[in-house]
Amino acid sequence: MTDQVLPQLVARPVASSIEELVGDAERVVMTASDSRSGAAFERVLVGGEPHVIKYLHVDDDWIMRCTGDLSARPLTVWQSGLLDALPPCLDHAIVGAAAGLGRHGWGAALLMRDASADLVPSGDDPIPLGQQLGFMDHMASLHAAFWGWHDDLGLAPLTNRLVEFHPDSIACEAVKGWPDAVPKLVVEGWGRFPAAAGSRAAAILEVVRDVAPLVAALGACPQTFLHGDWKMGNLGSTTGGRTVLLDWAVPGQGTPTLELAWYLALNRARLPHSKEDAIEAYRAALDAHGVATEGWFERALDLALLTGLVWFGWEKALGGPGPELDWWLDRAHRGLAWL
Repeated sequence: MTDQVLPQLVARPVASSIEELVGDAERVVMTASDSRSGAAFERVLVGGEPHVIKYLHVDDDWIMRCTGDLSARPLTVWQSGLLDALPPCLDHAIVGAAAGLGRHGWGAALLMRDASADLVPSGDDPIPLGQQLGFMDHMASLHAAFWGWHDDLGLAPLTNRLVEFHPDSIACEAVKGWPDAVPKLVVEGWGRFPAAAGSRAAAILEVVRDVAPLVAALGACPQTFLHGDWKMGNLGSTTGGRTVLLDWAVPGQGTPTLELAWYLALNRARLPHSKEDAIEAYRAALDAHGVATEGWFERALDLALLTGLVWFGWEKALGGPGPELDWWLDRAHRGLAWL
């Protein structure tokens, strides 16, 4: 497949205040059950329809801090018009934004339709197979639509993406007194990783300490636009068959199998079939969308699954030794062979 020629992006206007964004509509503080970043949310009626405001600022959001986001990347993909170039099967739900908020004007707010009725229900039950296959197809559709895309918007660099859960990235959360639960779990999990992974831990931890060789190897694979966080809490399905895809916190350029590896690592309990079946469904969907996978997919997959353990080795270690950690260690070993 040749590089895609994307449509000319048309910048969207952005409000300079919340009042300009939603007028004098009453706003009510809400709790987002699946949000782990520290971001604040409000409910608001706009034109009589329920909407949600999400506030973004590096002071409040540990993911922004740990990935070096001072400019609110979700604002960038909205304001640039990039989200307008998504394939029709995806629904990002954003209808407006405000910028220049908070300290140094670094903050932003996103106004979104309330898509909660369409989201995957919380819990650990497997989702229906049809929905799972739809997610794989729509993920592939996104990557095919942006095949060959290169970031000129200043979104999440690959190195920043890979060190999101690096101990050094998390260190600032200790200084802040651990305001959010996940970073403290990251530290605990990496502490357990050597014992849980045994003799295979050292090679993985070496990559965690120095991601540069992995970044170089991934950069040599085909590139596309990544959403960056295909977890069930950000996903849903509309009655018309579109996939709701929320929370554009770490969008950017990368090899498409990274998106798949993230999905497999975070959603393992929700899969209605094996990880191998999910991989094959995604690969078949890429081929169906015009991206020939022969000649590069195996290498990109091996490197991405190694990245999955660089990201989430701490989380797998919290579960202790067992089939889940063993699967990732086995697949990561294949990725190490490419470095």
